[in-house]
Amino acid sequence: MDTSVNYDLEVLKEEARQLVKKGDIRRNEPIYSLCRFMPTCDWNCLEMELERNDFLLRDKVIDLLSNEKWDED
Repeated sequence: MDTSVNYDLEVLKEEARQLVKKGDIRRNEPIYSLCRFMPTCDWNCLEMELERNDFLLRDKVIDLLSNEKWDED
């Protein structure tokens, strides 16, 4: 039985946004730091989705959040 979740890039971006907002990760950390918060069985799917969208695991989290909206200036 496959219990992994099918992530798309928008889901991953939202997860990263929430982790940054909570202070669990920083924007300048590599994307692979997100794996601490994802089930191991899902990480291969996430990695493939990132690659399909021209992201590398060594890219920074801020690259995922490039279209981030700011509440304050």
